[in-house]
Amino acid sequence: MPALRPLCRPSLRFATALVIAAGLVIVAGLCGAATPRPADPGELAGQLLIAAPTIGDPRFYHAVILLVRQDKTGAFGIILNRPLEKQSIKSLLEAAGDRAAGVEGSIVVFAGGPVEPELGFVVHSTDYHDPHTIAVDRDVAVTADKEILRDIGHHHGPKQSLFAFGYAGWGPGQLQTEIARHDWFTTTGDPKLIFDDGRGELWDDAMARRTREL
Repeated sequence: MPALRPLCRPSLRFATALVIAAGLVIVAGLCGAATPRPADPGELAGQLLIAAPTIGDPRFYHAVILLVRQDKTGAFGIILNRPLEKQSIKSLLEAAGDRAAGVEGSIVVFAGGPVEPELGFVVHSTDYHDPHTIAVDRDVAVTADKEILRDIGHHHGPKQSLFAFGYAGWGPGQLQTEIARHDWFTTTGDPKLIFDDGRGELWDDAMARRTREL
């Protein structure tokens, strides 16, 4: 099993707002405190991208990606079916240089994508919100702030959550090009697929429910 990267680089205590896909500001790094500029959702935001068997890029073999944002400046998503290992929430907060008094429990850590793999994101149900939370749709949100980990460890977090390092990003027009050559299918971002489905079965189950072939 591959070793996890630290939550932050040892020399980096605070990350500035994360700029994705040629200027699309999405979130602040989990180690930072910058407030993100909201982005307008695209037509596919909130849907799941399902890698075609013939995608050709081994980084996305059988990947299922929650598309968080898509607009004319690019797209941003989190891979949902690359679990790495379980880590204590306390150890993740300490890796961010933060105190973790009273924090309990563990969380499964996922590889969310090949871009900025030292940054952490929590995909979660919309019963939780803080200033860094981005609402993906009415059921799913993404927060990139270490306070959500603390709240989970204090039993005040969202009912459902998934923690990932890194993300998948596309520049202007790049995702559309991949769609045109049939690299991706889509299906609706059903919370049961996002949070409840077995990760080993997620690609097969999402493919069986695809709503259109792209």
